[in-house]
Amino acid sequence: MNTLEQKKEAFARLLTIMDELREQCPWDRKQTLESLRNLTIEETYELADAILDQDIQGVKEEIGDLMLHMVFYAKIASEQGAFDVADALHAICEKLISRHPHIYGDVKVEDEAEVKRNWEQLKLKEGKKSLLAGVPNSLPAMVKAYRMQEKTKQVGFEWENAGQVWAKVEEEIGELQENIQNGAAQEEIEGEFGDVLFSLINYARFIGVDPETALERTNRKFKKRFEFIEAHAGRPLQDMTLAEMDALWEKAKGS
Repeated sequence: MNTLEQKKEAFARLLTIMDELREQCPWDRKQTLESLRNLTIEETYELADAILDQDIQGVKEEIGDLMLHMVFYAKIASEQGAFDVADALHAICEKLISRHPHIYGDVKVEDEAEVKRNWEQLKLKEGKKSLLAGVPNSLPAMVKAYRMQEKTKQVGFEWENAGQVWAKVEEEIGELQENIQNGAAQEEIEGEFGDVLFSLINYARFIGVDPETALERTNRKFKKRFEFIEAHAGRPLQDMTLAEMDALWEKAKGS
């Protein structure tokens, strides 16, 4: 592995290349904070894919791509006279020191859970108006629900055990079915369906499952099996019966 000096040299090399590209490349010169936003989101999902695929070389590549984006944002900000990469790095260093008093101060903690609780309390002391203020509005809904539940847990807003949470899941499913059977307005049915999903995400936390990862693994499984059907059908799927496709689905499960 590289030494600290070699790591510094690598980062300095990236900064130099960024300066050169910003000055000499028409595409790089044209970019703004806003134009990079969607590209950064795409790169983040590519990193997430590489992690799920356990593709360690892919993880390395995507980390590099994201690091480039972070340097790019800082370069643009420095041109605007707002801040530069050193300011951003010093800011995160100060934040880490401030929020780890059990490392850089005299606070004692028992476990990871206490570290999390202290972290959230320190954020409130820093001026955050709500525990939920740090949850981005643009997060995917499932991830957002999970993060909000995790954060409110830090102040004791939490069920006592998984059994209670599952009872809530069943209650919400019952309310959804009741609304459907009674011909409720679509908006009300949607609301009840959302309650079911929210309670299921809560249950996932209690049984140690990341719901976003679990659903993505199921998505991939479904995609693989459906593509098996397409590859082995021998004729257009619309010409097949559901029973015929289901038979291939069962074969796909064993492949």
